[in-house]
Amino acid sequence: MGISDAVRKRIVELCGNKGITVNKLSYFSGVSRKTVGSFMTGATKSIGIENLKKLIDGLDMSITEFFDTEVFRNLEQEIV
Repeated sequence: MGISDAVRKRIVELCGNKGITVNKLSYFSGVSRKTVGSFMTGATKSIGIENLKKLIDGLDMSITEFFDTEVFRNLEQEIV
């Protein structure tokens, strides 16, 4: 699993835990539904660090909390 897939999975997991949709997260975070939707469907490979930070803020958590999971700890290094 790559970093983008791991981020998508984590966003879905956290939205489920909070009982909100990804569209609602878009509203809370101020990131456009188009941007979020394109990333979540995989049409866009990367959401960008600024938008990711906004989404994490919309989830009412810190960057550390977002990335503090086994999935991120076990990611292979991606060399492009």
